[in-house]
Amino acid sequence: MNNTIKIQNGKLIVPDQPVIPFIEGDGIGKDISIPSQRVLNAAVEKSYGGKRKLLWKEVLAGEKAFQQTGENLPDTTLDTFREYLVGMKGPLQTPVGGGIRSLNVALRQTLDLYVCLRPVRWFKGVPSPIRYPSMVDMHIFRENTEDIYAGIEYMTGEENTKKFSDFLINEMGVEQIRFPESTSFGVKPISKEGSERLVRAAIKYAIERKLPSVTIVHKGNIMKFTEGAFKNWGYDLAENEYSGQTFTWRQYEKIKKEKGEIDAQKALKKAEHAGNVIVKDVITDAFLQESLLRPFDHSVIATMNLNGDYISDQLAAMVGGIGISPGANINYNSGYAIFEATHGTAPNIAGTGKANPSSLILSGVMMLEYLGWTEAAEHVLDAMEHTFSKRRVTSDLYDMMEGATLLTTSEFADEIIRNIH
Repeated sequence: MNNTIKIQNGKLIVPDQPVIPFIEGDGIGKDISIPSQRVLNAAVEKSYGGKRKLLWKEVLAGEKAFQQTGENLPDTTLDTFREYLVGMKGPLQTPVGGGIRSLNVALRQTLDLYVCLRPVRWFKGVPSPIRYPSMVDMHIFRENTEDIYAGIEYMTGEENTKKFSDFLINEMGVEQIRFPESTSFGVKPISKEGSERLVRAAIKYAIERKLPSVTIVHKGNIMKFTEGAFKNWGYDLAENEYSGQTFTWRQYEKIKKEKGEIDAQKALKKAEHAGNVIVKDVITDAFLQESLLRPFDHSVIATMNLNGDYISDQLAAMVGGIGISPGANINYNSGYAIFEATHGTAPNIAGTGKANPSSLILSGVMMLEYLGWTEAAEHVLDAMEHTFSKRRVTSDLYDMMEGATLLTTSEFADEIIRNIH
């Protein structure tokens, strides 16, 4: 039996029983991996009987990998993800400061998982710090391979740093380095190709799901040739590749300048009535405010790596926290995709039964959707909503809910499985 997912002409070919590699993860990774798999297995069984099944295959990374192989990210793990295309992972620990490079970043860079997709929605019953969390329904497309996360950095005091500083000052005529003798440097690469494929994925996602808008979030007013270029390349792509399916704010401003605001408003209304995706842009700091005050104005977000990191955590906090927020790292061209818990390893509660598996479960829902198994995905979402509404939750949410029932990690998974109708 062929159990390997393939990609042909940009479309996944998914067997009925695909092998899904998974990294257990560090800290609470061991606590949440198996319960999450049990929930996904139950939803698949409920939806398709015995016809479809997920075949889980553990691969090693992080502390467990180092203990068994002496490496934090063995080549065999990367080879397995390459072979089977789609996998899952728990949280991995990376020391702050020196030491090993972030394993999460290494996976994304090595497999060129250029989209970090983070859908953010509220589940009824989950505590939120904002008044109307039900208005939050956004899909973040964070560029995953460029920006300062490319890892091009030079530490002050090192020989290469002195060479880099001298080149900037003596060869490029840079005068803005205030303290050159004690400065560290980081390089922020933003490419046309990287920007285009990220925005293309965001627009295509919005069109396929009939979502109203794509917001390009950037700091192009200050970083004109990196973040500003990202915005302009995004607009170029929307207008050139998706003409007739999108309408951009740049087109609006052009009509306004040439014909007046009334004609521009008519063009916008006509595009909205036709179901076109409205592509707009917002400065990052303004977006962080708008997402709180007017979340309903934004649907799909396209942004660069660092901005996406900040935005993802703020939006997650608005709907109950990062502990219930899913994430995926995807290359839509090669088909490679790793669905992951978006929170940390929480070693202080590892093995206590306090961990909330929701982030990994919901990332599994994204995986089911990616595979085209939407019936199973909907079963899990419905069951989780029912579980939250009954206030039967793990310790992180228990303390914030009146009249809640405290469940362990495993009991919470059992409750979701019972609620799969």
